[in-house]
Amino acid sequence: MSTDASGPRALDVAVGAGGLATADMVLNIGPQHPATHGVLRLKVTLDGERIVDAEPVVGYMHRGAEKLFEVRDYRQITVLANRHDWLSAFSSELGVVMGVEAMLGMEVPERAVWLRTLLAELNRVLSHLMFLGSYPLELGAITPMFYAFREREDLQAVMEEASGGRMHYMFNRVGGLKEDVPAGWLGRVSGAVAAVRRRLPDLESMLVGNEILEARTRGVGVLDRDTCLAYGVSGPIARASGLDLDLRRDDPYLAYGELFAPGGPGRVVTRSAGDCLARLEVLLEQVHVSLDLADACLDRLRTLPPGPVNQRLPKVLKVPEGERYTATENPLGLNGYYLVSRGEKTPWRLKLRSASFGNVQVLSQVLPGCVVADMVAVLGSMFFVVGDVDK
Repeated sequence: MSTDASGPRALDVAVGAGGLATADMVLNIGPQHPATHGVLRLKVTLDGERIVDAEPVVGYMHRGAEKLFEVRDYRQITVLANRHDWLSAFSSELGVVMGVEAMLGMEVPERAVWLRTLLAELNRVLSHLMFLGSYPLELGAITPMFYAFREREDLQAVMEEASGGRMHYMFNRVGGLKEDVPAGWLGRVSGAVAAVRRRLPDLESMLVGNEILEARTRGVGVLDRDTCLAYGVSGPIARASGLDLDLRRDDPYLAYGELFAPGGPGRVVTRSAGDCLARLEVLLEQVHVSLDLADACLDRLRTLPPGPVNQRLPKVLKVPEGERYTATENPLGLNGYYLVSRGEKTPWRLKLRSASFGNVQVLSQVLPGCVVADMVAVLGSMFFVVGDVDK
């Protein structure tokens, strides 16, 4: 923390009721702060221990992803599109390839559709488990991190076996997937999902009903539904505030139309409290939903006959002139790509709408009124990746 002397005065001095001079202190939290998921700076104004104003300052990790998209052909873009949110790499690849496929009028093989859905849900569980381990750590509890990473390792192993990557999978291709999964892979995924489901109560027992965690999170950092709408907040954070929005159900893509149909395993998890605890509860329950969806995908894939998982593409892939916005329900919220093509092998414009940007900007509304001791609890409960903010 450091005082900020960038303005005319570092301290805004006022005279209190008793005639004593009082001052609001402006502090910088970051930009290299261990409690942030990346390089984020928070400029907070304090009245004693109370935060009266907060300004998230972003851009320290900006790598110009959107400009780099414009000088890569459609095959190469995928390697960049999966890096802004390194916890949701597979999900981020989907928006690009699905947008290109729609503009080409391309039909993806059914086997690829179900494999994509399965891998997206496994990726969702991996992302959620990271925050279910790291959030208690930020509140002072180290043990949940070990349990969360134990479950992550089983799922990482099957993701790595299929794609060759542990974080940046590069498994999607325009027209389907890079290749089919290895022989026996579905059985190994089924075993990994069952193991995670069986051991998840170990992690839950440390979080659910933990009186220390509840004291730090219940009623803290309350975010209301209207503010979510005003700031474009989405994903688990918005659903914890009562915003019942999930593109997998509301604007289905891949196989989600069937999975979220009445009687299917898909359901949208919501809460109404909008505090730190509600956000954690939504994340935890969504892990169970994603495991159910993964099992449903495995059941369907076992019934599908062998077949292709991609389409043959021309040597030079050009997208017809036009524009399209493609959004997916990423683990952290809505992830959208606005693609504008002029009929060339590279996009004329590819705008990225990342989930974490809105989720971080709303801190300016959530933090005022909190005390300094609650700041890290609120910050960690927003479940963001700074690369996803800065792009």
